[in-house]
Amino acid sequence: MIIGVPKEIKNNENRVGMTPAGVAELVKRGHTVYVQASAGANSGFSDDDYIAVGAQMLPTIEDTYAVADMIVKVKEPIAPEYKLIKKGQVVFTYFHFAADKLLTEAMIESGAVCIAYETVEKEDRSLPLLTPMSEVAGRMATQVGARFLEKPQGGKGKLMGGVTGVRPARVLILGGGIVGTNAAQIAAGMGAEVLITDINLPRLRYLSEVMPKNVKTLYSSTHNIKMELPNIDLVIGSVLIPGDKAPHLITREMLKMMKPGTVLVDVAIDQGGCFETSHPTTHSEPTYVIDGIVHYAVANIPGAVPFTSTMALTNATLPYTVALACKGWKQACKDDPALALGLNIVEGKVTYKAVADVFGLKYEPIGL
Repeated sequence: MIIGVPKEIKNNENRVGMTPAGVAELVKRGHTVYVQASAGANSGFSDDDYIAVGAQMLPTIEDTYAVADMIVKVKEPIAPEYKLIKKGQVVFTYFHFAADKLLTEAMIESGAVCIAYETVEKEDRSLPLLTPMSEVAGRMATQVGARFLEKPQGGKGKLMGGVTGVRPARVLILGGGIVGTNAAQIAAGMGAEVLITDINLPRLRYLSEVMPKNVKTLYSSTHNIKMELPNIDLVIGSVLIPGDKAPHLITREMLKMMKPGTVLVDVAIDQGGCFETSHPTTHSEPTYVIDGIVHYAVANIPGAVPFTSTMALTNATLPYTVALACKGWKQACKDDPALALGLNIVEGKVTYKAVADVFGLKYEPIGL
């Protein structure tokens, strides 16, 4: 198979779809890998690194899409890429269709086979290709939350861990999954008072057992969240419904319950956001203020630490990429039910129910 790795063109997206080590595994199996020039530079991988393991370099993104049977990238294609995607071409990346109707319509029209990292799901409900980036995003959510609590950044001017005789910041984490757990670990390590919520009682019980003593658990309900908001300094939203839009757990009205300078970090913004007042921001302009509340809603948080993120992502995606290349998408998905759940749009048909339901489109399950 001919695989193309284009340079990401989303604002401040510094990751790349494959490391040189990943390329080496595909070349070893007889596949041809074309990498766009400088695609890996911001992740710390030079063109020479790719050439050394057998990749062939192409000068432009147009060339890379044109030659490839399968495109392996990081973020969803954006408007300039829509016209480059060919009928029958496999595009293996994060898509987050439920948050973007224009992207959904463009991929339906393209006739491509769209396999979304975020909906590849194992029998135990784990999301193997979302997990590594959720780990990064969760840890960074606390990191950026601490930064924007600083007064010059618009926050309350609170230090996360406080100091002797001064109470630490209070952090509320909505969702006890991978993002929430990692956010809580970092916040706890910084010395904050941490409250993590979820509707899954066994999960909360587990978190109570394994988390440090400065992390408390709370059943997630509108009433319980409202009770906590007046005393919270940082809220991290990490709610996920695979493939579907995130629910709004904090409404515009609830902003009035918080003190000015409170920081909201919406890690769920890729799936539409879990705060009603969220809209996507970028690393170049990461925040905005509504009713005195600082909102951080960068849609590609891990793009700020591309070396770590690219390494972690390729570690997870490579076995699936190899399977797709060696077997073709149909056989690979037939052999692996987890990968089959990654099929969101196939040759003009919406094959993932949550995406179809969000936009009122016809759901057409695929027979493999």
